[in-house]
Amino acid sequence: MLSTGALRAHLLAARLAGPVATTREESLRSYRLFAARDPRVLLGLDPERVWGEGELLGLMAAKCGVSADPAHVSGPDVIDPERTVAALGAFAERLGAVAGARAPVLFGTGHPHRLLEFYACLAAALSAAGCDVLTPAQGVRVDMATRFGVRPHRIDYVRGVALVREPGVRPSGSATGVHSHSPLPVRVALGALAEAGERLPELVVGDHGWVCGAGQLGVEAIGLGDTDDPAVFVGEAEGRLAVAVPLDDGVRPDYYRPLTRYLLHRARLPGRQEWP
Repeated sequence: MLSTGALRAHLLAARLAGPVATTREESLRSYRLFAARDPRVLLGLDPERVWGEGELLGLMAAKCGVSADPAHVSGPDVIDPERTVAALGAFAERLGAVAGARAPVLFGTGHPHRLLEFYACLAAALSAAGCDVLTPAQGVRVDMATRFGVRPHRIDYVRGVALVREPGVRPSGSATGVHSHSPLPVRVALGALAEAGERLPELVVGDHGWVCGAGQLGVEAIGLGDTDDPAVFVGEAEGRLAVAVPLDDGVRPDYYRPLTRYLLHRARLPGRQEWP
């Protein structure tokens, strides 16, 4: 079991927290776009109130630990590891609760190149605990806006984790998909369950549009967010997301393995000794 102190040290050493790769310029740009309600950064969230840039900066300072000084406009952004550790504890509690209830869960990521293994290990552990890891709308087409215009994608599942990929780029079940912020895939997945009269997930676990889109529809969601993902933290502040964990969501996949071990132990999930 990774101690809290060792976890904190790992977060800093791997740059999951502390000074991170996301720049201050990127974060401030996202706050400006969110304040203007640009759908590219809303991630499917429809905020209940008006969030100005200053209020967003204050929220992100409170939730993530970024500098609250608006005059700080360049350099690497910063995440407070204490906030990350506290949020991971709450994340583990929700995993443990859903495992205890043997409730259905849905996993989805817009960062498959980095976070697929992290979510897949959690999905396997919940499945071993008796949860139904849902895979609705497999292969269903979703037309999503990209910088190249609207392009067709398809929902796919790898080791129980939903992602989207462009048709023909990779075979179904291959380990990589596209980087996506869109809430459309989770809307399609949840809609497919509803249309079939099947049970909806008790919990959606993931990032970007998967959790913000699910939370907006009233499904309990927990997820990860970087300093340039204000929607995740606004969603938590407004009660649409149950837990938002601040960390860099773009580091090497193996750097998330200690977090996996920590979560599985804290959640008291079966088979935790098997995960890397």
